[in-house]
Amino acid sequence: MASGRPRVVAQRNLDDPLYKAAVATRAAKLDALSPVSDAMLRNPPESDWLIWRRRYDASGFSPLKQIDRRNVGQLRMAWSWSLPDSMNEITPLVHDGVLFIYSGPVVQALDATTGALLWQYLRALPDEYDNGRGSRVKTLALYGHMLIAPFVDGHVVALDARTGKVVWDQVVLTTQQRDSRGKAEGVALHLNGGPIVANGMVVIGASLGLENSPGGCFIIGLDANTGAEKWRFNTIARPGQPGGDSWNGAPVNERFGGGVWTPGSYDPELDLVYFGIGNTYNSATLLEPRPGTNSLSNNDGLYTDATVALRPSTGELVWHYQHHRRDVWDLDWVFEQSVVTVPVEGKPRKLVVTAGKTAIFEAVDAATGAFVFARDMGLQNVVVAIDPVTGEKTINPAVQPEAGKAKLLCPAATGARNWPATSVNPATNRLYVMMVESCTDYTYAPRTPAETAAGGGDMRFAPRLPPGSDGLFGRLAAIDLATRQVVWTQRQRMPYASSTLATATGLLFSGDLDRHFRAHDQDTGKVLWQTRLNAAPESSPITYAVDGRQYVAVVAGGGSAFGAGGRGLVPELQSPAAGITLYVFELPRR
Repeated sequence: MASGRPRVVAQRNLDDPLYKAAVATRAAKLDALSPVSDAMLRNPPESDWLIWRRRYDASGFSPLKQIDRRNVGQLRMAWSWSLPDSMNEITPLVHDGVLFIYSGPVVQALDATTGALLWQYLRALPDEYDNGRGSRVKTLALYGHMLIAPFVDGHVVALDARTGKVVWDQVVLTTQQRDSRGKAEGVALHLNGGPIVANGMVVIGASLGLENSPGGCFIIGLDANTGAEKWRFNTIARPGQPGGDSWNGAPVNERFGGGVWTPGSYDPELDLVYFGIGNTYNSATLLEPRPGTNSLSNNDGLYTDATVALRPSTGELVWHYQHHRRDVWDLDWVFEQSVVTVPVEGKPRKLVVTAGKTAIFEAVDAATGAFVFARDMGLQNVVVAIDPVTGEKTINPAVQPEAGKAKLLCPAATGARNWPATSVNPATNRLYVMMVESCTDYTYAPRTPAETAAGGGDMRFAPRLPPGSDGLFGRLAAIDLATRQVVWTQRQRMPYASSTLATATGLLFSGDLDRHFRAHDQDTGKVLWQTRLNAAPESSPITYAVDGRQYVAVVAGGGSAFGAGGRGLVPELQSPAAGITLYVFELPRR
């Protein structure tokens, strides 16, 4: 008789009728997925969440009405799902009762009513990416029967939404772009904004992981059916192009920045995609005369801190508007571009509304880029005047850089607002934004011309309390875009963490760094419901419906750079060592 423990034979039970029924149910749900058409993206079903902010206009608004101000207090957890470690920021997408989610190296399809796993795609990553733990993506995209996802290794991959199998795999970032030093110590460029599909084209921007990517970043257009690259728009203007002479005479390889780390928006009527573009990371390029000269030439630094409108089929630049010329303080204007139609001088006008880290909201004409109006939320000391006709800004002389001299800058480099997106209720013309009250002492530290040419940052930031601070850092506000007035403001100790979500029933959802997820009254900001999650919801909440039942979903887990900046303001905040978790809420079943 053989010694040792008896050998255990695995029992697969493939003939188990309950197992077979479960498999058949999941297959039927996936088989029933309808293709996502261009018409569907232009006018999505009320029950679905097909795009980052639900619609092309980046409004973050849902027309669903089952959960309202009267019953929101009864919200309870329907189900939850643990995700692989990553830096969060993701927005779930939902179509025909299937929820799609991304984290780290994994894309998953879940039953949107139960959380049951329907399929998953696991990407094998090189060791330097630490299994995707340092990656972050704000959204995926749906088109036809495809789910399109960017990955930390520089690939954009289209998966069959019904099976998770690869349809196409396109390299967008080369090895040199992913790591400009040819080593594994850091990643030069990322695809952490996420794609949108506009007029059959997958459009996505690249952003900086390091501060020394020569020539800056880009926005790229891929054929949605094949993944083939069709065009590439450089966010740092080249010589001979419009704005190409705005870099103080620096050659292209000494121009840095221009990151695109927020998904774009799209107007199908105008056939334009809109993106915000970030700042420059090498201030001396725009502040100091070129070697061998003693004067500055044009140093606006296009297309940093600008909104650009591109033709999605070709990448043609139709117009641009630079919100802040020569930004050397890391105060990007790189966030969502909300396409709204509001009364201007008594007539409806289609506008693109956006704000930079200074929390100055600006509206430009969606067709031409002409400046229309600005609204300063009062949390910055950089701009002292804005021309009401052109939008041209007068910069505070007290904050102008002087080598080696510390100066007070408000907000801090993390911004009075950052990537957590606003939402807009089109029925009321109200925009809802979360902000953080912060400042910093900054110092300009010039380097040698050779060091400047090599890239890297030359500003030093030391965060500090705003002058006269009462210790309340989180601010949630409603702005009437028609009157440009602030309707209400709510302040609290803890900084906010999530994008906002507005609904047709007057609800506004938000999350903060102290792990709270809340529903507010849109008219007043009053909290109507709240719960506490395992970690901060540093992501974008959504709401959707399946079989007439409405759900609210949000990902918690912390990890974003913006969240880390907020935590530094409140040292008493205890952040648990929590994993990444998707939470889904519903009303009680009767």
